[in-house]
Amino acid sequence: MSDSARERVRLRRYSELPVWVAEDHQEVLPFIYRAIGSKHLPASNISFVHFDSHPDLLIPVNMPADTVFDKETLFGKLSIENWIMPAIYAGHFSHIIWLHPTWAQQIKEGKHHFLVGKDTSTTTIRVTSTDHYFLSDGLYVPEDQLENQKPLHLDVIMVKPYKLCNNQEGNDAVSSAKKPKLALEDAESTASPNCDSYSEGLEKDTVTQKSGQACLEPSCSCSESQECQTAVNAREVLEILKKGDAFVLDIDLDFFSVKNPFKEMFTQEEYKILQELYQFKKPGTNLTQEDLVDCVDTRTHQLEDLEATFADLCDCDDEDTVQRWASNPGMESLVPLVRSLKKRMAVPDYEMVHQAGLTCDYSELPHHVSTEQEIESLIQSVYCLLKHLPKPTLVTIARSSLDDYCPCEQVDSIQEKVLTVLRSLYGTLDIHLAYSADSSPS
Repeated sequence: MSDSARERVRLRRYSELPVWVAEDHQEVLPFIYRAIGSKHLPASNISFVHFDSHPDLLIPVNMPADTVFDKETLFGKLSIENWIMPAIYAGHFSHIIWLHPTWAQQIKEGKHHFLVGKDTSTTTIRVTSTDHYFLSDGLYVPEDQLENQKPLHLDVIMVKPYKLCNNQEGNDAVSSAKKPKLALEDAESTASPNCDSYSEGLEKDTVTQKSGQACLEPSCSCSESQECQTAVNAREVLEILKKGDAFVLDIDLDFFSVKNPFKEMFTQEEYKILQELYQFKKPGTNLTQEDLVDCVDTRTHQLEDLEATFADLCDCDDEDTVQRWASNPGMESLVPLVRSLKKRMAVPDYEMVHQAGLTCDYSELPHHVSTEQEIESLIQSVYCLLKHLPKPTLVTIARSSLDDYCPCEQVDSIQEKVLTVLRSLYGTLDIHLAYSADSSPS
């Protein structure tokens, strides 16, 4: 028996599935670490199933890699966009499945295999992936420059909204709007809340997953010649989960409806200038290692110059200071940007301006405020996939509403819909509302 198999056998089991609901996404990581410490999760080879409109796979740029071994210091260094990769470097996560909606396409679809390790020249965490997502943040280094390497398997899978049968027309709008709810209710008799064993769950679901599709709608009335359109191939996800020893289910509520908060923070013209200043010029294809290193060096210098610019403006944003920075190549548009900001606000928050600019590289942050029907369709898509996966060890949920990523007028409704899905699949839940002043289980 392998060491990982022995550890899996020794793992403790929760009597009820714990569900931790936090506000900011990085706040869920301590609960995962707590489960590792209590031996409910293994210390390594964990699969992470991540429903989100954002990958959250960036890295705290200047954080020493060894910070990951001091968890209290680590937790204080993390932000919503960079909290997963340190757990990979620490050896806990080996497989990441990013399940994203149609409007979020920051990383190329498909399978990515690369290394995460310590950059020997900077002692920071870096990766060998050449995807634009990592290149645009200056995170690529050659393999021979990494030590303490950890292999990462990243699968990027689009989740399409659940669609009704092809023969449903507009005159069925009322009944179709109810179908996701009916499907959830009907599923209670088919779910397996008592399946506690990860390996048993995998075996059971592999046998029952005959079609290779995510699900058929329980209340569907299609004839055999008509097909329901399903969202994700569950067999593909099951095959990935087989490679791990346990899995964590993670859901950001902005998966269902998302805003780009910076679009409301700045005028159209200001946002356009930020896009010009922070633009990342995508490199061509068939690049040599030297080309890639040059690309990262150029991008790193660009971002460092912009950071220094706005840090200086925090101290003094008079005309002379602005003109001095604007005289640098590619910085001419700084003058109209600052003038516009100062017209609208007494003291512009230049640190926030820089943070907004960092999101303007090769693509915009996703922005799609969903209708109620779109939310219901995605809820059903998530249900359809989870129905054919084994029971996770624990579930983490991020609301992402205080920073305006998940619309505040929708977040409570979406949260309740997600919890309804989880109850229908797994039975009684041990829910912890960590974002609430009263965080007792419910």
